[in-house]
Amino acid sequence: MGTMSTTALTAHAPACTVLVSAAPAESPALTTEEEAVTAVDVPWNVVVWDDPVNLMSYVVYVFRAHFGYPDAKARALMLEVHHRGRSIVFTGTLEEAETHVSALHGYGLWATYEKAGEN
Repeated sequence: MGTMSTTALTAHAPACTVLVSAAPAESPALTTEEEAVTAVDVPWNVVVWDDPVNLMSYVVYVFRAHFGYPDAKARALMLEVHHRGRSIVFTGTLEEAETHVSALHGYGLWATYEKAGEN
């Protein structure tokens, strides 16, 4: 058996060594805009929309049962939905907003979420 030459060894070197050497040594500095608060960190609103299906008393029930709102607050939010077509019923994190919207869909209400201040 013969010995392998240096040329033969480099020809069989794994390709990943080329990829590793192509990576930059340092990450570029973030700009002020990139350091801004991310979408997850800003407040999110849960919006309930008026629909032709659910009774006003049922919407009050959902606000009381799901959010634990007192009767007066639940009725005020329901009336805002009825008269204005929508009402912000909760403001919090994106994860909380997604959870509430999903639960409200389970109750049969039309609900969405949006970044606070964009309405």
